[in-house]
Amino acid sequence: MSTDPSWDLFRTFAAVLREGSLSAAARVLGMTQPSVARHIDALEAAVGAKLFVRTQRGLSPTDRGLALRSHAESMVATSAALLRAASGAEDVSGTVRITASEVVGAEHLPPILADLRRAHPGLAIELVLSNAVTDLLQRQADIAVRMVEPAQQALVARKVGAVTVGFHAHRDYLAARGVPRTMEELLAHDLIGMDTETPAIRAVLQRYPGLTRDAFALRVDSDLAQLAAIRAGYGIGFCQVEIARHEPDLVRVTPQLFSLEFPLWVAMHEDLRGVARYRAVFDALAEGLARIGG
Repeated sequence: MSTDPSWDLFRTFAAVLREGSLSAAARVLGMTQPSVARHIDALEAAVGAKLFVRTQRGLSPTDRGLALRSHAESMVATSAALLRAASGAEDVSGTVRITASEVVGAEHLPPILADLRRAHPGLAIELVLSNAVTDLLQRQADIAVRMVEPAQQALVARKVGAVTVGFHAHRDYLAARGVPRTMEELLAHDLIGMDTETPAIRAVLQRYPGLTRDAFALRVDSDLAQLAAIRAGYGIGFCQVEIARHEPDLVRVTPQLFSLEFPLWVAMHEDLRGVARYRAVFDALAEGLARIGG
């Protein structure tokens, strides 16, 4: 590089990558389109290479642009984390960004977060629901609730319990179609499952002959959509036993054939444990989630 590009140039670069056009990035950043264009031109001059090419769909990153992507996104995430950390190290106030799976985030976390907000009115929570494992070291989130043991170093992690997943259906569906007792009977029902078979999902399903993507009458990758379909009486699908326990209309079927247990972990970067609001949120999540299986 001929000069050291300013942080603003990388922030603009990341926004154009994310939004796919100068105008869309300008709206997100609160800038004018010519200003965004000047930032991209300046960064290209600094690195000595084109970062984007124009296509019919907008701007497409070049190989050099793609090579810079992870670094720019890391800078943006780190900047956001610094701002959150700078908003107060001792008071239980400010913003904490939490990531969790769809079902855990929608079904288990709201009452925990509501209690937390009542105890600490100065807290603001950013809740990101995703089944992807977020990288805490790059500060994509401050605290993560995971259903796999964290493998990254430099994390404070606590196992707080486990959830069990089994097949469930609405009692009205079972009254109309009957209760399956065997795998053969189960496969004759309207099954609800995933659309995309990831390696992890495929490894699980291989343990159950016949239980493949083609067996599902409703295929959707959203766990929340699957849960909603079960509640609506569409058919038989995967549901946490801990959720169904509190809903009399949801009935577990074939527990002797299908039962999976997933651990629950709460994790955060070790640098955050000295900040009061992160400790408060971490402890509240750990305590609240530990009661799920009780």
